Amino acid sequence: MSGVIAGALITSAVYAISGFSIFGEAQSRTQRENIPVDNTVNADLTMLAYTVLENIRDGDFSALSRVVHPEFGVVLSPYATINLSTDRRFSADQIAILDTDTNIYVWGVYNGGGEPIELTPADYFREFVPAAEHLEAAVIGINQIVRSGNALENITDVFPNVKFVDFHIPGGEPSEEFDWSSLRLGFEEYEGNLRLVVIVYSKWAV
Repeated sequence: MSGVIAGALITSAVYAISGFSIFGEAQSRTQRENIPVDNTVNADLTMLAYTVLENIRDGDFSALSRVVHPEFGVVLSPYATINLSTDRRFSADQIAILDTDTNIYVWGVYNGGGEPIELTPADYFREFVPAAEHLEAAVIGINQIVRSGNALENITDVFPNVKFVDFHIPGGEPSEEFDWSSLRLGFEEYEGNLRLVVIVYSKWAV
């Protein structure tokens, strides 16, 4: 995989998106255009991450495949701890037709019980890549994890050159303090462009 972006300033930050609502794409787009990112590189990263989530929400895997790293592919991790031995990795060509793939894959093991996660791609994305929900995230982290549970956060260990956006949905009432989730999209540079290398779903783990 490729190295860091030469000469570019990549900063880490967390932003609370003002005017957060669940009233649809138009308002969501207005919110993202007003996120006070620190520089052009971070702005491009953030806009690309939103576009990827829109592609997933819309089921446009052909468009999604054009963002996937052409050599490495993209890893799908159902939990915060990325495990390249058990997590599924798909090439760009495989992603392009993933919406028509009815095969059942093992995506890792369920937290708590240890049973294998045996799902079709459609069911996996429904359970572990809730894009529509996280497009309306109230908080985003740019190259920074907004909140951690009790699982190892190792995205920067597995992908040392990663640039990522953390779409975070906080928990609700105090009684629901563990009812939070983050959907993280990680990118690396390839021939001058950011390409998707990992999608991580993080929430409280037992």
